[in-house]
Amino acid sequence: MKIANNLLAISILLCCGLGTLKSQSKTSQNISQQNENQIAYLFFKISKNTKGVEKISLYDKKIVKGKLKSIPAFGEREDLQNDFVITLSDAKGNEIIKQSVEDPLNPEFESYGETIERHKMSLQESEFSFRFSYSDNIKSIKIERINNSKKQILFTQNF
Repeated sequence: MKIANNLLAISILLCCGLGTLKSQSKTSQNISQQNENQIAYLFFKISKNTKGVEKISLYDKKIVKGKLKSIPAFGEREDLQNDFVITLSDAKGNEIIKQSVEDPLNPEFESYGETIERHKMSLQESEFSFRFSYSDNIKSIKIERINNSKKQILFTQNF
């Protein structure tokens, strides 16, 4: 009898508690739903001069309705060597999104013959894009190149 009363009391508390949590989550979901269902695209041009100095410029940005199917994970790995790290921050400089992008000036291509081979090209100029879930909190972007565990800042811009 004691066990039945305890189970009844626990189930009543759980039902009431979950109902409150659901109503709170619906309210916060409605407020942030507009931003969550938008994807921002940033389009960049990169060029390398004769001295090897790279210059990145933002030439277009678009915000469209939609939702990212997956969010790429970022990890400090050795295979990020020579890749770009893109960091989006809020007004206080707190990191919101961090993603890596393969070096657009040195893309790798595969060729198929008797075997599959990888070839690396070296370009003087190229374009690349970056997409992320749009948020009003994002106020700046920074693009860095990772070389031998050092980060070289290539581009920064405030929105």
